[in-house]
Amino acid sequence: MIEIIPAIDIMDGKCVRLQHGDFVRKTVYADDPLEVVTRFEGLGLRRLHAVDLDGAKTGEPQNLSVLDRVANGTSMTIDFGGGIKSEDDLRAVFSSGAAIANVGSMAVEDPDKFLSWVEKFG
Repeated sequence: MIEIIPAIDIMDGKCVRLQHGDFVRKTVYADDPLEVVTRFEGLGLRRLHAVDLDGAKTGEPQNLSVLDRVANGTSMTIDFGGGIKSEDDLRAVFSSGAAIANVGSMAVEDPDKFLSWVEKFG
């Protein structure tokens, strides 16, 4: 089966795109991520990849309230990442509605911790 998974980047609670990864050079595409996600869902899409750019920048998730609102406003399976560095962060992401946590640099920087999460959470 082939599946297309849309992605949104979240900064300051809004859907954005960065120009060449520059946090200063951003374009806001939508003030309300839930509106964007419900459009995706209306097209029949079932999964969403969401990146908390504020979390990626600060090193801990910053847009969990957005995640919670989107997760409670749709039936999409959400893969969420950005700033997940601790087990508390991971638990908060799952508690806020993500079904999948996308752990990037931490998995490489601290593989023992990452593997303990895999053992604990699957």
